[in-house]
Amino acid sequence: MTRLGDPGDDRVRGSGDGPEAVAVDIADAVESLTNLWSLAAQQATLRLSLHQLGALRAVESSPGLNLTALAERLETGLPTASRLCDRLEAAGLLERTLHPERRREVRLALTPHGRNVLGEIAERRTQALATALAALGPAERAALRRGLRAFVAAQDAGTPPPATGGGDME
Repeated sequence: MTRLGDPGDDRVRGSGDGPEAVAVDIADAVESLTNLWSLAAQQATLRLSLHQLGALRAVESSPGLNLTALAERLETGLPTASRLCDRLEAAGLLERTLHPERRREVRLALTPHGRNVLGEIAERRTQALATALAALGPAERAALRRGLRAFVAAQDAGTPPPATGGGDME
């Protein structure tokens, strides 16, 4: 990763505070945040791949989600999602149950252990982020918060992000 303002930063930047220049700075910050986020998750008691973590988060946000819907959310094939669930179930993080009315449909739910693991990861991420933010002054943190809120509002009001090519990678 190229640090903001490093002499080795050879990327072409837009002028001043224009959208292109700010986009480059934000891309660097997102890369740094992604690394912090990933390292915090890897320090949890149980290490999960990004796909496993994504699957657990999807099930957490939509209890009773079926395998087809999970595959769609993960932008992966049904066999890949099924193997992913096999591993999560074997680890005691996920359980599958038959739908009470549609016996061919399998519902997915987190186990108590799965909820605990997600809670631990969330706590580690929060702590890592709080440690990084502690290096900023109160005015800088407030400005960052305002800027992030404005960015989210602008993104919500704008067009949806471009589609990415989801593969069957695990």
